[in-house]
Amino acid sequence: MINHIRKLFELEKQPHKRLFALEWVVLAYVVFTLLVIFFTYTKVQNPDSLILGRVKIVIITFALWAVYRMMPCRFTRMTRVLGQMALLSWWYPDTYELNRVFPNLDHLFASAEQWLFGCQPSLLFYEKMPWPLFSELMDLGYASYYPLMAIVLYWYFFRRYGEFERASVIVLASFFLYYVVYIFLPVTGPMFYFHAIGLDQAAQGVFPNVGHYFSSHTDYLPTPGWTDGICYWMVEVAHAAGERPTAAFPSSHVGVSTVLMLLVWHARSKKLFWALMPIYLLLCFSTVYIQAHYAIDAIAGLITGWLIWLLLMWLTRSLVEEEKPAKARKPKKMKS
Repeated sequence: MINHIRKLFELEKQPHKRLFALEWVVLAYVVFTLLVIFFTYTKVQNPDSLILGRVKIVIITFALWAVYRMMPCRFTRMTRVLGQMALLSWWYPDTYELNRVFPNLDHLFASAEQWLFGCQPSLLFYEKMPWPLFSELMDLGYASYYPLMAIVLYWYFFRRYGEFERASVIVLASFFLYYVVYIFLPVTGPMFYFHAIGLDQAAQGVFPNVGHYFSSHTDYLPTPGWTDGICYWMVEVAHAAGERPTAAFPSSHVGVSTVLMLLVWHARSKKLFWALMPIYLLLCFSTVYIQAHYAIDAIAGLITGWLIWLLLMWLTRSLVEEEKPAKARKPKKMKS
């Protein structure tokens, strides 16, 4: 244990002088969203506060870089990564501030769901399986989203340090790729849309166009499930803290968790992969059970998760080579 702690604070012989790839991804997203804000400046609410928020994130990024430069070690390296991961809680509701200038598209996705399944699975799932234990398992799966990410990244940090930077870039870039989609594809999901149109109309397959309704309304349906459960309470707290009418299609819960599972499989840790598999499956199904997503959102999340993983694995292939120490060649023995 002492050796592990000592290794965390052991100064690196060849510290990384520039920004990490993960931080370049953050800065690229900052620039991209700034352009969106400038082009929609007269329509976005409180554009100045959005710009100020991005300035603060840039300052935080360079402050973490400066701390690492003063003390280049694994601990400060990990701090730089965890700092950016923590800021995802700010970036997620930010997508709502940008996409609320566009008209809502839920009527198209709810209609596609009805055409594909002949019903609304998000309405029937809980109705068919309302049992307290099953409800708690679904809520447990949904609440495990960020803990799943933490487990995978910590595992890479302590077990496959040479690929830690690559894994963290892939995870963060996955989030931002989904956020780009959410900015231009304003779909809220059943919990918001069905509350707006009424459950009776949703059950009858009537899906009116609500236009810009969600630009000023953020009410949503009560989460279905066993209301006395601990996991139900955790989901409700998360919703109250940062849920917005945004980010429904594709499901980033399913997409990013798929990326995480593929990262574990890539690391050939079969024990960890199969240990996390039940949580992953619960998470995928829970997105529809608690009415956060349409079933097509979850399916699209699964497909895009695979595609994003393949793309980012290819784009970040050089990061592993940078982390691997060069092996010294042994001199050949001369024959006598």
